[in-house]
Amino acid sequence: MNQFITFEGIEGSGKTTQLKMLLTWLRTRFDRVLHTREPGGTAIGDEIRAILLDPAHTEMAPEAEILLFSAARAQIVRQVIRPHLEQGWIVVCDRFYDSTLAYQGYGHGLPLDALRQITHFATGGLKPDLTIYLDIEPEFGLRRKAKTPEEWNRMEAKELAFHRRVRAGYLALVEEEPERWYVVDARQPVQVVQEAIRARVAALLRVAPS
Repeated sequence: MNQFITFEGIEGSGKTTQLKMLLTWLRTRFDRVLHTREPGGTAIGDEIRAILLDPAHTEMAPEAEILLFSAARAQIVRQVIRPHLEQGWIVVCDRFYDSTLAYQGYGHGLPLDALRQITHFATGGLKPDLTIYLDIEPEFGLRRKAKTPEEWNRMEAKELAFHRRVRAGYLALVEEEPERWYVVDARQPVQVVQEAIRARVAALLRVAPS
């Protein structure tokens, strides 16, 4: 049963926490479950990730960002994601190309048509079967994220207006493809959010949610 599930959300949405909880649940039911992330997931991708998220790189141009993200994405799609899907694995990825459209497109204002072309080239047209979006107001999310300053990175340090544009971008993407997205209110208690996610994933995989 190959399915490609991605998680999206702005900083402080609890995305990584919810993803890890879902992985624990999935692995009690399926033998072939792969967890990966963007940018990263390969040796080349991890080196690109270090460059992209380094708080010292304040001079990085948005155009450079998209090309670096896309390079890492092309590598993980060809080296990791597609081979596992072809072998029948469930692949769960922490961010995918929707992050590029939301952050570099809506956040930075780069042309969406150009970003979509670059993204299609990098992924070879691969699309998630399900994208889980954890929705939260940027003010709330950033306050939550600030409680773990050791994890603070270059993207999180951007101004509040940027994060508001990113959230608006995500919501616009949801409207474009409502059948692919599942939106969860991330301000709810952690377990409530997880139960909602498990129910949606269980329906996709045709298994019981508990």
